[in-house]
Amino acid sequence: MPNVHDQIAEAVAANDVVLYMKGTPVFPQCGFSAAVVEMLTKLGVKFKAFDVLADADLRQGIKDFANWPTIPQLYVKGEFVGGCDIIREMFASGELKDLLTEKGVAVSA
Repeated sequence: MPNVHDQIAEAVAANDVVLYMKGTPVFPQCGFSAAVVEMLTKLGVKFKAFDVLADADLRQGIKDFANWPTIPQLYVKGEFVGGCDIIREMFASGELKDLLTEKGVAVSA
């Protein structure tokens, strides 16, 4: 069975946009996760979400993986973009849409 670090690396490599969050996109379990889901949804971005509350190893593993203490965490094309505050600022400035477009991720908004 692959370790948590390998599982995260594989998921981030296999999906254009990955969100590690508390809860699911349909039922977010924290306001920060809900906010990032809402911003991605407004941009019409398809993304793969992982619920860190369902797996304690994953919850700690993702913090170690990015050396980032908080969740949610957004990855685009294998690159860590940031947490809720960073994503919110990027969304507001249009920088998030630009980043997604530059990386070849389809946005519909």
